[in-house]
Amino acid sequence: MKTICFYFQLHQPFRLKRYRFFDIGNDHYYYDDFQNEEIIRQIAERCYMPANRTLMEMIKSGGGKFKAAFSISGTALEQMEIYTPEVIDGFRELAKTGCIEFLTETYAHSLSSLGDTEEFKEQVILHRNKIYNLFGVYPRVFRNTELIYSDEISDIVYELGYKGMMTEGAKHILGWKSPNYVYTSIVQPQLKLLLKNDRFSEDISIRFHNYSWSEYPLTADKYISWIAATPNEEQIINLFMNYDVLGSFHPAESGIFEFFKALPRFAEEKGIGFSLPSDVFALLKPVGSISVPYPMSWVDEEKDCSSWLGNVLQQEAFGKINQISERVRLIEDRRIKQDWNYLQSSDHFYYMNTKHPGEKKFSPYDNPYEAFNNYMNVLSDFIFRVNAQYPSSIENEELNSLLTTIKNQGKEIESLQKEIERLKKRKTRSVAVPE
Repeated sequence: MKTICFYFQLHQPFRLKRYRFFDIGNDHYYYDDFQNEEIIRQIAERCYMPANRTLMEMIKSGGGKFKAAFSISGTALEQMEIYTPEVIDGFRELAKTGCIEFLTETYAHSLSSLGDTEEFKEQVILHRNKIYNLFGVYPRVFRNTELIYSDEISDIVYELGYKGMMTEGAKHILGWKSPNYVYTSIVQPQLKLLLKNDRFSEDISIRFHNYSWSEYPLTADKYISWIAATPNEEQIINLFMNYDVLGSFHPAESGIFEFFKALPRFAEEKGIGFSLPSDVFALLKPVGSISVPYPMSWVDEEKDCSSWLGNVLQQEAFGKINQISERVRLIEDRRIKQDWNYLQSSDHFYYMNTKHPGEKKFSPYDNPYEAFNNYMNVLSDFIFRVNAQYPSSIENEELNSLLTTIKNQGKEIESLQKEIERLKKRKTRSVAVPE
């Protein structure tokens, strides 16, 4: 039986306020609270809340047959908690149906997998715990920021305990192969992969209300008939997209909500079901492995990481923030840790993108150079605060040695605590034994 695997991305960064050179050393608060609140409230009203209601209606009317997965960044969850807690409540209600699945990603929707392995691991664990604290479940499937993937990243993800991961079905990687199967990492055969079907995903996410598209208007029965026409042996169609597609990228008047509501009925007529990623990994066997020596993503024609790290501005900013990662890991200051997470969001680097001249691409800045200057001013102040606690005069070798000592002490403390618990239980048992 052919099945559809829906996955939606939700992410909102903490946008920076205009931060001047003269603010460095004087102002340690970096965020545009008005803009952050306004944007999350607008998107919640147009997209998140009506989309959650739509999915709940689809699940109930179809007897639980419709299913979908969500990857919600930690920074988005924080803003929802602050400004739109009703969205969190909506996801809790959806979670109770058993028809949705939460995925793990990097907490800050960061590029840490491309620059700092230890930071990447910490953000994955932080996000996993955030999902558990809010929704009571530990995600079993991993999805990296913007579907970024490489052989090296797959090795780390498997080491973190994940047996399934989602990524892009890029043509330059697949060649003649179809994305409509389960694959594995070539370096970690136990890590299964689901690959985005570009054509079917973008028919909804990009082309749905494009009046010049030859297939406009896209109806649910037409769309499902295309999926049904794929070869019978291709059992899984992965539809990966931003949740903003429902009501934000495509406004309600485009008919996007009605389109989604109609999908389960036409899918059932064609004998097509819906599955969660973990269900697919459990039921379908991989047909082969894929090799990705260089990182890929789901963005632009190139499907690489040049949208974030393709020019000297982005590389300079990314290099600067990664230089202080070891120092930040030694710091216990909650505000510094919080700012560290927020400054790593991939959006800050995307705003410095020069690939699309004259196109702002969701940027709050007038041009990439303004984005770079603003970010570097903020980063300069942040580095000033970090150096106040761990001066730059301390060599990295010393920091590494200190980190190793701290980790070893932590392990020793954990071991001693276990021994104390064992002795307590032993003493309790001995006291309980009657004479």
